[in-house]
Order: sequence, then structure tokens, then C-alpha cells
Amino acid sequence: MVEADVIVEPEPGPLAAAAVGLGDWTAFSRRVVAGAFTKAFSFRELVRVSAEVGAGSLGVVTVTGLFIGMVLAVQAYSQFHNVGLETSLGAFIHMSVVRELGPVLAAVMLAGRVGSAMAAELATMRVTEQIDALACLGVDPVKYLGAPRFLACLLMIPALTLFADLTGLVGSTAICLPEFGIDSHHYWQHSRGFVGLWDVGVGAVKATLFGGVLALIACHRGFRSRPGAAGVGRAATEAFVLSFVAIIVMDFVLALFFNTQYEVVFSASPPKMA
Repeated sequence: MVEADVIVEPEPGPLAAAAVGLGDWTAFSRRVVAGAFTKAFSFRELVRVSAEVGAGSLGVVTVTGLFIGMVLAVQAYSQFHNVGLETSLGAFIHMSVVRELGPVLAAVMLAGRVGSAMAAELATMRVTEQIDALACLGVDPVKYLGAPRFLACLLMIPALTLFADLTGLVGSTAICLPEFGIDSHHYWQHSRGFVGLWDVGVGAVKATLFGGVLALIACHRGFRSRPGAAGVGRAATEAFVLSFVAIIVMDFVLALFFNTQYEVVFSASPPKMA
């Protein structure tokens, strides 16, 4: 008796697996975005998720922004003071917080708090077959569950970034003026002259994009969870790690893009750093 040959397909390498995963995430994201525009979800669910993302994260984002501003003031003062530029410290700190640290740190904090929670919630629904039950009822679970979470992050994270920016400015000012004795007139004059609407807009655009990508990654990891409690925990971990990496990479790309655009729009002025 001749046994048939068994063909063993080789496992895909890391690059191939990453490419497949990226393609699957892209297709998944298209369905979620389409659901956001077709309103294939409950408005009550959108309000619930928005309250959880916004009000539930306000405290941690506020504390993070406050102490980041204070730490920047403490670390940068000696360097500026040595060259006699301590009155320009406000411009440096406010620019760093508004354009860079505010959006990035707020998004990273929310990736840990909101992104992981979303992934764990959806993964639990996958494991307990609640997502399959929605499909049996004729509802597209990707649009019904993913779209409100995508919109909530898209709307709430820029607002939370604004709070982080404001508390960062308050923290830095509380250290620079009373503690270090910097002249308040020149401190605020330099800040107003260097930080403008362009910088606030750049920070808002970054925060919006970070929020959208964060939500899409978290939802994707939740829907693709493996069975069991270990699968739920792994989905939450992957959601945070992938969101963090995506935020850092996107921040680099957006910094290059906005610096180039600033040179084009304000060619008479020296370029600002994003």
C-alpha cells in the first residue's frame, strides 16, 4: 500500500505575517469607517462610549499634562538661564506641549486606558459569541460595534488633548514665574510671539489622527482575539503596543509633513519644529 505524500506548507515569515496583518487591518478599518458614515450603530452606544472615553479619561490626562509642564520647566530652566534666555523658556515649553507632548502623551495614555479596555471588551464579546449572535440577527458587528468607538475616539481625544495642553501650560507657568522668578511680561510676550493658531491646529490634527488610528487598532485586535482568557489578555496587550508604535511613527511622519507645509505657507518666517 502506497501512502500519499503529505504536503506541508511553510509557515509565513515575520514580514509576510506583518503584511497579511496590515491588509486585514486595512479592510477592517474600511468597514468601520463606512459604518461611521452610514450610521449603522446605536446613538446611545456612541454617547456611552464617548462618556467613557472623555469624562473617564479627563483626570489622568489632566494630571499627566500638569506634571509634564512642570518637569519641562525644571529641566530646561538651568540650560536657558546659563545663556541668559530664561524669559524665552515659556515659548519653548508652550510650543513643545502644544505641538508635540500634548497630543502624543494624551494619545499614549488613552491607548493604555481606553484602547486596552476596548480591545478587552470586544475580545470578551468574541469569546462569549456575542458578536456571532449579532451577525445571526442580521447586524454587521464590525459597523455596529466599531463605528461608535471610532467616532468617540475621533471626537474626544482632541478635546482631551486640549485639556492636557492647558494643564501643561498651567504647570510650567506655576514653576517658571513664582519658583524661578522669571519676569511675567517677557515670559508671556515671547510665548504669544512664538505660539500661534498654526501650532494649535497642528496639535489638534495630530490628536484627531492618533485617536482614529488608536480606535481602529483596538477594535481590530478585539475582533481578532483568540479563544479563552489568555486570548482576551493578549488582545488588550497587542492593542496598546501596536497603538503606541503607530502613534510614534505617525508623529514622526506628521512632523516632517507639517514642517514642510509651514515652510511653504510661511516662507518668509523661519520654520518651526513640530
